[in-house]
Amino acid sequence: MTNLSMAGMFHWKLHGNGKTLGPGEVVEPNERLTWPRTIEIGAQHVVAMFGATFLVPILTHFDPSTTLFFTAFSTALFLLINKNILPSYLGSSFGFIAPITAVYSAGKGIAVASFGILCTGLLLALIGVAVQVAGAVWIDRIMPPVVNGAIVAIIGFNLAPTVWTNFQTAPDTALVTLFAVVLVAVLFKGLLGRLNILIGVLIGYAYACVRGQVDFAAIESAAWVGFPRFHLPHVDFSVLPMFLPVVLVLIAENVGHVKSVAAMTGHDYDNQIGTALIADGLGTTVAGFGGGSGTTTYGENIGVMAATKVYSTAAYWCAAGFAFILSLCPKFGEVINSIPAGVLGGVTTLLYGMIGMIGVQIWVDNKVDFSKPLNIMTASIVMIIGIANFQFAISDVQFNGIAIGSIAVLVLYHGLKAIGRATGAIPKTPSADDAAPSSAPAGDDEAAQWTSLKDGTSPQRSSDLTVR
Repeated sequence: MTNLSMAGMFHWKLHGNGKTLGPGEVVEPNERLTWPRTIEIGAQHVVAMFGATFLVPILTHFDPSTTLFFTAFSTALFLLINKNILPSYLGSSFGFIAPITAVYSAGKGIAVASFGILCTGLLLALIGVAVQVAGAVWIDRIMPPVVNGAIVAIIGFNLAPTVWTNFQTAPDTALVTLFAVVLVAVLFKGLLGRLNILIGVLIGYAYACVRGQVDFAAIESAAWVGFPRFHLPHVDFSVLPMFLPVVLVLIAENVGHVKSVAAMTGHDYDNQIGTALIADGLGTTVAGFGGGSGTTTYGENIGVMAATKVYSTAAYWCAAGFAFILSLCPKFGEVINSIPAGVLGGVTTLLYGMIGMIGVQIWVDNKVDFSKPLNIMTASIVMIIGIANFQFAISDVQFNGIAIGSIAVLVLYHGLKAIGRATGAIPKTPSADDAAPSSAPAGDDEAAQWTSLKDGTSPQRSSDLTVR
């Protein structure tokens, strides 16, 4: 019975003649085009996630090949756990950049950061089990839009000082990269414009080469074929307060992804929210155990589905295969590692700011009313904590701005609301701010952009980036 069910999981019906799509037609998750066309779309998925996925290991001193290996593994695991009906690519999560950077700056090394990633993944998987048993409604109650938006915003804005540090190393290269990224987005339509991060980095890299800012020694000495560099985590419980709050972002991103895919395909995937969290949690746990970056669902791949109208999970298996093959090329990994700080300073000026602004967009999309003292006080305090990067330590346990802000937003919002309702200052009837995000859950703006895709109308593309 198990073998039969597994065989059925890996069977996709051929859509029509497998070669063409008529107006308004879509390829469902359990369908595919011909294998050459499916493989081609899988390659597009890898290209689409490339720019963002590789920025994480570059910025955090992780090995790019190892990171790519675990994105392939996590994607395959996600498809298996979700019974091959929920299309998704799991790339590197930007939510981990700030805590990893803090650990690295403290001189503790990436093995300690890996322990933080592993524990965050375990916590996410456990939350996924709870959601699968109890339902997802309690997530919406604990993390209403005003809370979600604040957490997502500080993930981006907290990283502003690191941007300036990189920018100053080569201001000319940073400016060339930044201008290239923004111009590509407005000069080109479709997939090319969607790859503005990747193309902008390539242009900045070429300029850096001309300026003599790139060291090719490691590239020349690296082998063409070889295994990624794995390493085990080093146990250090003092870093967990910096890492565990990231689970709130990962929850928001996965819920947003599930709702986005549901809006695009017309299917109800609410019963997959728990398994999506479990899958991403286990993928992140394994990545932490082996030396890879934490993973999350990726908005760039939502964009590829939107452009192609192909939602086949077969394409994602092909994408995972491509990523796995690339991870076995050390020379390719060293090329990624050679990207200079000036290029990173330019691209992250936009990227981190956009992550922060997605938090603001969550407030706008869900019509959070900042004339209410509860909302304005909660958001204001948390934004200052995150941007200024408040820090304090209890014994050897260090808390940074994201950890403090994430805890503060939950305590402030629910604590003040409870006091206000007890005194009568806040009505006990549910308000719009308490409601779950209707189309753009926290950490993921795709649903708002892609709700019209099922009927073939054009989406409004305000941003192709999610928090990761």
